Amino acid sequence: MEIQWTIKTFDALSVHELYDLLQLRSEIFVVEQNCVYLDLDGKDKVALHLIGKYDDNIVAHARLFKPGISFDNASIGRVTVAIKYRDRKWGHELMRNAINGIKDHFNEQKITIGAQLYLKRFYESHGFVQTSEMYLEDDIPHIEMIKG
Repeated sequence: MEIQWTIKTFDALSVHELYDLLQLRSEIFVVEQNCVYLDLDGKDKVALHLIGKYDDNIVAHARLFKPGISFDNASIGRVTVAIKYRDRKWGHELMRNAINGIKDHFNEQKITIGAQLYLKRFYESHGFVQTSEMYLEDDIPHIEMIKG
């Protein structure tokens, strides 16, 4: 069985999908990274949601934004893969689908991300280049990166 990818607007998400993707993000960004922050930032309502399902469970997720919402360029955020599936390299599939989703839905080539510093090489492997000095976001080192 392979992972199944879909892109949905906020309004197209079922209540169960919304719950599951928020639970996944909480597991990663709050529990795993031991970071208390407000995940529900109001941007989910204007994002496209890239969802990866395996065995009918959401195991990967990213938010896709048109230009002007998170950055001047189109952007990708809240990139998550469930801990128990990271050995399958689905993060790379997630990023390829996210980049293609930005192109297909927004007709944009230039993409900006706020990347956690420890994932710099991962994002570089997808064509992103560091464009800022390190900064702290919720006490986690980040860098801005652009693909374009």
